[in-house]
Amino acid sequence: MNIVVCIKQVPGTTQVKINPDTGTLIRDSVEAVMNPFDEYAVEEALRIRERVGGCVKIISKGPPQADAALRSALAMGADEAYLITDRNLAGSDTWSTSVELSAGIRKLGEVNLVICGKQAIDGDTAQVGPGVAEMLDFPFVAWVRKVEEITDSAIRVERMMEDGYEVVEMPLPGLITVVKEINEPRMASLKGKMRAKKASVTVFDAAALDVEPEKVGLKGSPTQVLRSFVPPRKSGGEKLSGDMDEMVNRIKTTVLDLNVIK
Repeated sequence: MNIVVCIKQVPGTTQVKINPDTGTLIRDSVEAVMNPFDEYAVEEALRIRERVGGCVKIISKGPPQADAALRSALAMGADEAYLITDRNLAGSDTWSTSVELSAGIRKLGEVNLVICGKQAIDGDTAQVGPGVAEMLDFPFVAWVRKVEEITDSAIRVERMMEDGYEVVEMPLPGLITVVKEINEPRMASLKGKMRAKKASVTVFDAAALDVEPEKVGLKGSPTQVLRSFVPPRKSGGEKLSGDMDEMVNRIKTTVLDLNVIK
């Protein structure tokens, strides 16, 4: 079973700054960690490997310092790590990021299953997982909370719903995104950390992806950030008290005044 886990390095703080010219994050001097939801994806890949055997490969796209997130996954027990990094790929939106990751995954040989966290905590779009599935032409299941059964040709999972869950069986190769309810990520052992420190991380640049330059990076991004700002705080409003009829009439009058202003 060849399993690939897509992870992302994200800011480990909410105190981030935006480059006013590019609309991208200023990552210098900002603590960075593996996206928390991706830790559950790595853990589930390791558990599947323990059940059926195989190899767990971790892939990420980001600046050179994203190497640290990959080594965190290696310390947990992953077998191999790959980093897609190139200045020409900077500023990618979720579409071009999906193009880049899917191109990187194709270079890893045969893949039975791709696992992603449900979303990244910095963008919160939850678009890259399904985007990669689309680019690879893989079937896809989101919000997976349990892997019930898996073989080389199929996987059966429980998919979380608002009012319960549903059981879905999907042919492989395929892609799933997992929620935090699926497991409890393990702590890296000292032996694992030492192995990760010495491990080799394979690097892919833009040329290695064999993708047209117009389809990746800022050029390949159909969406771009034009402006980022902190929205103004809402006022506390007005608290009404007294007779019920008086309060209702007060609200009616206020609504009518607002409609007139509009």
